[in-house]
Amino acid sequence: MKMSPLKRLLVGAPIPTAQARHERLTKRAALAVFASDALSSVAYATEEILLVLVLAGSGALFFSIPIGIAIALLIAIVVSSYRQTIRCYPQGGGAYIVAKDNLGTFAGLVAGAALLIDYVLTVAVSVAAGVAAITSAFPVLFEHRVALGVFFIIAIMTANLRGIRESGNLFSAPTYLFIASFGGMLAYGFTRWVFGWEMSMPPRPEAAAEGMQAATLFLILRAFASGCTALTGVEAVSDGVPAFRPPESRNARTVLVWLGAILIVLFMGITFLAHHFHVVPNAKETVVSQLARQIFGGGLLYYEIQVITMLILILAANTSFADFPRLAYFLARDGYIPRQFGTRGDRLVYSNGILILGATAAVLIVLFGGETHALIPLYAVGVFISFTLSQASMVRRWLTRREEGWWWRWWLNAVGASITGLVMVVIAATKFRHGAWIVVLLIPLLVALFLGVHRHYADVAGQLSMERYDPPPPIRNTVLVLVGDLHQGVSVALRYAQSLSPAVKAVFVETDPERTRRLEEKWGKWGLGIPLVVLSSPYRSILAPFLDYVDHHLALGEDHMVTIVIPEFIPRRWWQHLLHNQTALLIKGALLFRKRVVVVDVPFHLR
Repeated sequence: MKMSPLKRLLVGAPIPTAQARHERLTKRAALAVFASDALSSVAYATEEILLVLVLAGSGALFFSIPIGIAIALLIAIVVSSYRQTIRCYPQGGGAYIVAKDNLGTFAGLVAGAALLIDYVLTVAVSVAAGVAAITSAFPVLFEHRVALGVFFIIAIMTANLRGIRESGNLFSAPTYLFIASFGGMLAYGFTRWVFGWEMSMPPRPEAAAEGMQAATLFLILRAFASGCTALTGVEAVSDGVPAFRPPESRNARTVLVWLGAILIVLFMGITFLAHHFHVVPNAKETVVSQLARQIFGGGLLYYEIQVITMLILILAANTSFADFPRLAYFLARDGYIPRQFGTRGDRLVYSNGILILGATAAVLIVLFGGETHALIPLYAVGVFISFTLSQASMVRRWLTRREEGWWWRWWLNAVGASITGLVMVVIAATKFRHGAWIVVLLIPLLVALFLGVHRHYADVAGQLSMERYDPPPPIRNTVLVLVGDLHQGVSVALRYAQSLSPAVKAVFVETDPERTRRLEEKWGKWGLGIPLVVLSSPYRSILAPFLDYVDHHLALGEDHMVTIVIPEFIPRRWWQHLLHNQTALLIKGALLFRKRVVVVDVPFHLR
């Protein structure tokens, strides 16, 4: 397969279909691909909790600990629930497939729409948070955060276009380095706390000590809802089960347990130490940056934490690039989005899904100015809708099919559905005015779009079906060659038209009598004996008289067709097209929606 040099450089050589099985992921590589989103959320989930609690003053920051514990329990419940989903649906597809199978098409489409939105937001939020981490260490880059965000999205998109196995190998090192670096930071921080190796800790800022709101139940629930961003990405493993090496289901469940355990340890460690070291959210510096300064006192280890935080946050977008195209494939396969999303590219990935995801996320980065806190309110609503529908679907499955172990499995999924449903309501209620209304509005709009696309495909299939096909009467065909002059390109088109029908007419639209006279002189010598019909155009329009002439032939009966042969010379260079009028293009566009009209373009390539 011929590829342009630039495409080969960026994407790589095409991979044969037979190689697909060897492109699957080991458990080690899968953890890097599917877990980076969930793991990266620990870099900002605690900060989102503190940003809300600090509104009630420094005394309210203590609530970050019980809120963190509640979120950790929620992570454990969701992980346990999704292990059941993977066991029953090893073909992947996540909440969309599960909900569609057990609760019906509409529920499946709601879950699919929620996940598509969440994947786009994951890319935008992760990249924005990664850029915030690096601008915290290097404030001079703060003004360029939008450009940096778009650049990183393009880089990750290009890496994913190279193939899932290559992206997994590429992103493994940063993921495991993040786990080791944050684990080391937390271990050292707890060691200092246990042995009393304290450094002088700054007092709470005066603004934080005073507070601007009361520590009401609503404020605590809002902080809890913000912290639930720690769960985003947990469902990614269940969506991408087919990407694992055999046995796919068992390997996916193992990776999910690894993910849950690491996520809980890192999230709770950061939440506890942030409270212990009196960390307060700052517009110019992230909570993780402040915590690293307190633990390491600046220096090389501090900058290493910032750089690896930036990397994992940016690479967290890779999880969406792995799952969004796969979910889009399932929706396209079922006829709810354009079929193009179900086509694999040169590198055995769903390239169209990757490109659309990257473009949409880049637009969000630009629209929201690269601000993480501006994007966060839109985040997590969609993922908790999919959590709830997925777990509720599993409850229905256990109760209706009563498979092995159903009596305790339905209880586990019921608990998961109840809690995630409650969290979904809390998130929607507490973040509604801050931007969540956009997602709440987008989901039904997307579902309506899905149903409209599906109706179109069903209508097309019905009209093309051979089941009730009644063959039409024999077709009478009139072949017209539209000419503007007589040259070698027109001569080729005339000979082609003669191969279609012995009765061919050439049609010329007259806008200048002198030009008509010259054409008629040449036609008598080189016109191949084909009659030339001259149409008068007093208003110098080529389209109108010609279309009237075509309609005249179509009016001869429903069994009458008209074939329009259009000669067109093709310049050697693309820019040379700009030097010639595009009459042929206009005519083809005008004839596109006319019934019983066939347009044949006969190109003549110039040397």
